[in-house]
Amino acid sequence: MRPVGILGGMGPEATVLLMQKVIAAVSAEDDADHIPLLVDQNPQVPSRIKRLIDGTGADPAPVLVGMAQKLQAAGAEALAMPCNTAHHYAGAVQAATSVPFLDMVALSVAKARDLAGADGRVGILASPAVRQVGLFDAALAKAGLTPVYASDETALLTAIRSIKAAGPTETARATLHAASHTLLNSKACVQLIACTEFSLIADVLAEGAKRVDTLDVLVEAIVAFSHSTEDEH
Repeated sequence: MRPVGILGGMGPEATVLLMQKVIAAVSAEDDADHIPLLVDQNPQVPSRIKRLIDGTGADPAPVLVGMAQKLQAAGAEALAMPCNTAHHYAGAVQAATSVPFLDMVALSVAKARDLAGADGRVGILASPAVRQVGLFDAALAKAGLTPVYASDETALLTAIRSIKAAGPTETARATLHAASHTLLNSKACVQLIACTEFSLIADVLAEGAKRVDTLDVLVEAIVAFSHSTEDEH
């Protein structure tokens, strides 16, 4: 199996959840049956929220590039980054490395297209930074899909910060459920869990919502890549 490098720490619990999901996705009889992961669990990556929303933080790109290069040098044959907002810097990572980058944004949009069909509306549950930088917009438009953002972005950002500080809380769960319900009322039945903090509480979406958890999509891509041959990529 081919090793995959993980640019992690954004946040730490989301990275651990990714690893748990990768383990659970493999039918294994022994240790050697599992996917080899090289994980850089680096919570010191400059805050994407401070940089993109507050306009006060350091640029995360150089740190992410350094992590990616070290993972490649350590033997990673592909790279994955379990943080949606950090995909704003994916171009810098790709330009600085020569192994495949498993693009969580593109892969998730493809999954949403399968569920929503042509001209569908896709709800996005994410940090306000995702909307501000248009992280999913171009890919959704190319797929013929319309993004619908949750109206109470302040509440979602507060929930994200609380999960980073205290882990999943009932307040955060209630906030995500309410946002999901609002999107459902806006005819956005397919909903992207587009923040890996929300992947920790993805089970609270409103009844009737069709969930696309970007972390789950990335897990599928990691497993598929690791089991592939060089000729397939």
